[in-house]
Amino acid sequence: MNILIDIGHPAHVHFFRTPIAKLKEHGHNIIVTSRIKEFALELLDEMGIEHYPLSQMGKGGLFSLGIELIKRNLALLKIVKKRKIDIMVAIGGVSISHISKLTGIPSLVFYDTENATLQNLITYPFASRVIVPNCYKAWLPKHRHMRYNGYHELSYLHPNYFSPDKQIAINNGLAEQGDTFFIRLVSWQASHDIGEKGWHHELLEKVVEKLNTVGNVIISSESPLTASLSKYAYSGKLSAVHHVLAYSRAYIGESATMASECAVLGVPAIYAAEIGRGYTDEQEEGYGLVKNLKHINWKALNHLIEEILVQPETVWRTAHQKLLDNTIDVAEFVVTCIQSYPDKPTNYRHQLHY
Repeated sequence: MNILIDIGHPAHVHFFRTPIAKLKEHGHNIIVTSRIKEFALELLDEMGIEHYPLSQMGKGGLFSLGIELIKRNLALLKIVKKRKIDIMVAIGGVSISHISKLTGIPSLVFYDTENATLQNLITYPFASRVIVPNCYKAWLPKHRHMRYNGYHELSYLHPNYFSPDKQIAINNGLAEQGDTFFIRLVSWQASHDIGEKGWHHELLEKVVEKLNTVGNVIISSESPLTASLSKYAYSGKLSAVHHVLAYSRAYIGESATMASECAVLGVPAIYAAEIGRGYTDEQEEGYGLVKNLKHINWKALNHLIEEILVQPETVWRTAHQKLLDNTIDVAEFVVTCIQSYPDKPTNYRHQLHY
């Protein structure tokens, strides 16, 4: 088959890298389309994945996103026709769902973000199938969705595919001695971020000051850091960040994806953002690996940091194993969904709804 995989965010590169390799092993022709956003193109290049940039993220806001969507849809339509695509796959999947409706070519949309209300409203009605984790809490097309036991991050951080290397982590910023704490800040320019805002500078300063008393600090930020904080900026390879996370004492940040990455790696995480996610809620309620903080203030954040610091390492190891025991190999599941369409996979622990 000629399979098109549409990449719109750096996290999508990680999600699809193993399925791409598996699909190629099965003899399929893979065409990857990309979007100029943050480090997505750099990651694709670093991993040796050939791709075709279709659009560039604008300055944020509905008008900018709308203009980009029109340009992206037109560019995608040209590639779909030229490369004789048999099926399209994406996370989020706005463009592939629209082109699917125009051309009749099937589109499989993987997603896990409930608060992307507008995006989902203009995607789900046109997608051939929407595939979400069991913990997903929002509306889905009644007869065209599937659920599975797992999280997006298990597509690339499952032990079947990822083994953390401490030397790689040290080479990319992990402290050789003592604890390392990883902070992540986002730009709040994605379509599902409209109306949300990030931490204020004073809060970030307090978090860094606190963590500096017990270990070393790394900050990964989509926006420029102030002069006083720039020395903490992550300067390692993009592809090495998960090795660093795996050996960190804890994660604190605004990125739900990175909080979930830490959870599936067995690293405690504080997800501090106004609007939560079904998957981070489940990772807190079922395993205690994520602490969700929606009313963000220093007192509450400091309390959660203290809660993590007093826990022995055995707590996180036990929770991590429980999580792995309850979830599936998501990369293999993605491949099966693509290859079996329009039939439904039968060899996975998941719930299907048509």
